[in-house]
Amino acid sequence: MGNSSTTALDLAVVEMQRNPDARFKFYERLMESEMFMVLEDEVADDMARPLVLDTSDCAVALIFDREERLADFAGEPVPYLALSGRKIAAMLADSDIGLGVNLGCASETVLGSEIVGWLADSLQGEDNIMQEKPVEISAPFNVPERLIKALDAKLANMSGVVAAAYLVAVEYETGNKSHMLALVDVTPDAQNGVAEAMSEALLFSGIEAGRLDVTFLLAQDVSLPRFAKVGLSFEIPELILPKFHETIAPGMDPEKPPKLR
Repeated sequence: MGNSSTTALDLAVVEMQRNPDARFKFYERLMESEMFMVLEDEVADDMARPLVLDTSDCAVALIFDREERLADFAGEPVPYLALSGRKIAAMLADSDIGLGVNLGCASETVLGSEIVGWLADSLQGEDNIMQEKPVEISAPFNVPERLIKALDAKLANMSGVVAAAYLVAVEYETGNKSHMLALVDVTPDAQNGVAEAMSEALLFSGIEAGRLDVTFLLAQDVSLPRFAKVGLSFEIPELILPKFHETIAPGMDPEKPPKLR
């Protein structure tokens, strides 16, 4: 049975039940995991209609972290879509639909539409990409250790995507001060996704009202030596995985999910 094997999401739910503050870790696992969402019918013309179940709390779309769990719950073959939790939250953000996660399993969890909307809004990495150049760059200070660990965990999985990363303190012409993460040699098509991941690190570290700006630099940028000199650097493994080319059916590309209808 698919339900017999413990998943990372199961463990996150157990921890959340013991400690309510661990909900951020559960949200992180949910957003970064591949989830299987039940649909009313097959994807057509890049449009998807999630099957919505009315509960005593709210209407929810049904998602599972294992295909076997989805099959056990449905009891019969049903159309479904595989996407990251982050992409699913973005699809449902303005729909007043919550999420029923792993219903029928020990780790079943219901998230209201307000939580789904908050997750989607908070993970818009584009909003944290800074175009304005700072007038002063200095060493970071008073950065919570849990944020550094969260950033380190994200960046450790970005070999071949991010060449280097430096955390610094900055001051802008407006007088505003912040911390900035400079990411080196990230291709333009990967920048939004990388920025979203950095937003996740901040959000799921549990730091209230935190702010982290992100900038992308080329290795030959004249300002990079300054970032490297005063910044906190992160170790990124030098590993580039081979690229496999395959034909992806319409509506099944996780980077271009179908639109909600």
